[in-house]
Amino acid sequence: QVQLVESGGGSVQAGGSLRLSCAASGRTFSSNAMGWFRQAPGKEREFVVAINWSGGTTVHADSVKKRFTISRDNAKNTVYLQMNSLKPEDTAVYYCAARGSIWLSRNIYDYEYWGQGTQVTVSS
Repeated sequence: QVQLVESGGGSVQAGGSLRLSCAASGRTFSSNAMGWFRQAPGKEREFVVAINWSGGTTVHADSVKKRFTISRDNAKNTVYLQMNSLKPEDTAVYYCAARGSIWLSRNIYDYEYWGQGTQVTVSS
């Protein structure tokens, strides 16, 4: 069982930066691939970025490439999402997710554990 708690959301102007954190409980964190997803009002939850168990491999949605960076610290059971050059269309609730596999995935249905979400609002 893995419990996830996100933090770091907030409001920022376009072009600004935010860093989200996701603290995980459970002894198996280093065996879990992790992902960030987001859901804007009236839209389906969508993939943002994912990282494998070691942090050596990442994959990004095209919309956030070169702007968002995912990283993890297995000693601290934490995964991070650094968001730079934020745009109004990045406004959403951001969710951290963990899957019971070391391999990353873009597929929302591959993730078994979810945090409660943190709001990110980008104003123009």
